Amino acid sequence: MCWCYNRQYGIRYLAAMPSNLYDPGDNHHPENSHVIMALIRKFQATKVGDAPAVSVWGTGTLRREFKYSNDMADVCIHPMNLADATFNILIGSDEAASGIFIPLVVNIGVGTDITIKELAETVKGAVGYTGHIEFDTNQPDGTPCKLMDASRLHAPGWQAKIRLKDGLVQSYDACRIAKP
Repeated sequence: MCWCYNRQYGIRYLAAMPSNLYDPGDNHHPENSHVIMALIRKFQATKVGDAPAVSVWGTGTLRREFKYSNDMADVCIHPMNLADATFNILIGSDEAASGIFIPLVVNIGVGTDITIKELAETVKGAVGYTGHIEFDTNQPDGTPCKLMDASRLHAPGWQAKIRLKDGLVQSYDACRIAKP
């Protein structure tokens, strides 16, 4: 659709495909939150209940990439401030015009991933839980790896500003404050 608008109206739209996002305002629901908030909630409840272990679904070997929402906002503005020649590289190549297809979709990722085990350990530290982590291998794992190739975005200079550990601490602090 972006190619069609670009051709028809002479504009330069670009489609962004984000990696997993999180922030303090994320879904905290105990039954349908995403992995980061689910882990924060689980570690906090186990810490308050003084239980010796937290159970995490799967083997812990899955790899995921996470981006803080402020970095998503920043990266959406970044291309608009690029010089035209640099922005045109992000747009790619319209097969109808050039015979070469480079998609208009730009992966918006941080370029690194971690295992669910590493994520659980990092959340454990952010929450200040001192017990053990147990992986429930009777629960499903899911897709083994979800790492995006964000090299087209990183080439003109964008990098994430919020480290995962810092974003987790901010999200945990907000979760504790917002708790009913």
